[in-house]
Amino acid sequence: MSVVDRIQAQLAANPVVLYMKGTPDFPQCGFSSRVVQALEACHADYAHVNIFEDPELREALKEYSHWPTYPQLYINGELVGGCDIVMDLYSKGELSTMLANAGSKL
Repeated sequence: MSVVDRIQAQLAANPVVLYMKGTPDFPQCGFSSRVVQALEACHADYAHVNIFEDPELREALKEYSHWPTYPQLYINGELVGGCDIVMDLYSKGELSTMLANAGSKL
């Protein structure tokens, strides 16, 4: 399975996927930590992928998404964006609605 196939399979299998540095319990950058905090505050059910564990995926995802930085949040297979966009959506109350519409609220 190619790395793009793996990305597509992850996105197809989970309504919400966070590609991040580290894990939700141990984020390895402040931006990933902030997105995790926003998702947790919204009571989101989400999958996460630690990009440090898969260098091939880390590089391929940049091309797949046309987004050069991490974290990257996907909802229903679509890139939402990185930390700044997610935090803006959270502060406006829109992130919670997007998660609920994706069936990802606990």
